[in-house]
Amino acid sequence: MTVEQFRKHMAEGLPVENGSEAHLLMHEMAQEALRITAEINSRYHEPAELHRLLTLLWGHDFPDSVGMFPPFGTDCGKNTWVGERTFINMGCKFQDQGGIFIGNDCLIGHNATLCTINHHPDPERRGDMVFKPIRIADKVWLGANVTVCPGVTIGEGAIVAAGAVVTKDVAPRTVVGGVPAQFIKELSYPETE
Repeated sequence: MTVEQFRKHMAEGLPVENGSEAHLLMHEMAQEALRITAEINSRYHEPAELHRLLTLLWGHDFPDSVGMFPPFGTDCGKNTWVGERTFINMGCKFQDQGGIFIGNDCLIGHNATLCTINHHPDPERRGDMVFKPIRIADKVWLGANVTVCPGVTIGEGAIVAAGAVVTKDVAPRTVVGGVPAQFIKELSYPETE
């Protein structure tokens, strides 16, 4: 199985059985991710070098305008997609096997955790995994220590308060917070050019 075939498998929402070809590839990708993130996190890198290392980690190029402050953690790395002018702050962890899609102009706060993977609820199949993508629209702000669970979509312009655990979709231009995250208010502000 190739990385592209794995991404297709994930996009189709198919489970990964313990010991399967996809499961073995996940372990290979995890070892590569551990090696590359150890390099990213071990010392200072100029922005161009960090971009090169992230390109190796993610397995594809991405906009030069993306910013990141390490340390950064992932146990896959091959299914993260980030838009223009997005910033990922220190200590973030992306469990991206199921796909993490982050739009343009987003702010991802310190220690945010994005999880696309879950284990099968049946104890006899607990080693099997199920995946759902996380989709973060443009201009979203995730506060520090936010956790986003599998299958969540966060709408354009939304704010997720620090420490929130997001278990369901977030409407555009709203603020949510708490554990689990709940609606706090709608955002209203003048449009700017």
